[in-house]
Amino acid sequence: MNIDFNNIFVRYDLLVSVKGQPSQLLSQDQDLQEIIDSVIKGDSIHTASLVKQHLEQKDPLDIIYKALIPAMEYVSKLWEENIYYLPQTLNASDAMQEGIKICEEKMGRAIEKKGLVITHTAEGDLHDLGQKIVNALLRAQGYEVIDLGNDVPVKVVVDAVKKYKPLMLTGTAGLTLNVEAFNRISKELCKEGIEIPFACGGGGGVQVNMINFKLGVYGKDASLAAPMAADAKKGLNWEEIKQKYTS
Repeated sequence: MNIDFNNIFVRYDLLVSVKGQPSQLLSQDQDLQEIIDSVIKGDSIHTASLVKQHLEQKDPLDIIYKALIPAMEYVSKLWEENIYYLPQTLNASDAMQEGIKICEEKMGRAIEKKGLVITHTAEGDLHDLGQKIVNALLRAQGYEVIDLGNDVPVKVVVDAVKKYKPLMLTGTAGLTLNVEAFNRISKELCKEGIEIPFACGGGGGVQVNMINFKLGVYGKDASLAAPMAADAKKGLNWEEIKQKYTS
């Protein structure tokens, strides 16, 4: 028996008209603009429906690069301007990812990414909201993200870096005692001869500690993750990136 579970949880924010709700005309193509609006609203179900509908006439890459990604880039700006907060940003990211998945299935291949970044929340730390925002903003800028989750053991992080060879590693921590895990990761990576930018943020004295050990780059805000990844892609080493972003 097929059961439709879509209406169990109701997104009331999508059922009401909010005065001053952010929107942006990003395309003169009405079909693409429909997809853009749906992503900005964070409506994954409607986005999926629209993408499937318009794939009958449009190239999947046009939908990805002229609708899905521009919409999420606009959401990233709303996040930076404190117009959007965590729920709206994550919902928009989910909508974008759902649309890209459908387009990739249509093409029979994944789209080319700018590069790969591994993210995690420190061993002993369960608070991964900051990491989720980093994931969303990196994906919005076209990076592939390997999300290791929260409370990730040091060895798991090091093994993932060795396996995936990312442009950059990121970590979040809310408590000072958990920041020590970043230091251990740095030491293990250096033993392996791996020197990549290790961008970390959060509370818990992260800034003070990141400055004091090798590979460490302090990210005072999640919005810096994508620019740091772009710098790593350009060939800047961790010391150059640290100098650039240390005020």
